[in-house]
Amino acid sequence: MGSRVLLALFLVLLVLGYEVQGSQQLQQDDPGSPALLDKMQESISGYWTFAKAAAEDLYQKSYLTSVDEKLRDMYSKSSAAMSTYAGIFTDQLLTLLKGE
Repeated sequence: MGSRVLLALFLVLLVLGYEVQGSQQLQQDDPGSPALLDKMQESISGYWTFAKAAAEDLYQKSYLTSVDEKLRDMYSKSSAAMSTYAGIFTDQLLTLLKGE
């Protein structure tokens, strides 16, 4: 899981780096040029799409079905146990309030 977080952080920093480069180039060029602004927006959008596709591809490659099944099983068992204990607690509380 740590490698996924590291990969996501790397991709975000990569996209932000391209965005900063684009804004610096935009400031150096003629600020009234709408064609340049459109090109920069398309470029950043393209980089973002590429980075997003690469991140999704890496996630799909590193997806482990056995871990997912274990997590789902743990969740179902723990939620069943919590509902049982919540029922017991509710019964005890109602018994205390009724005074039987």
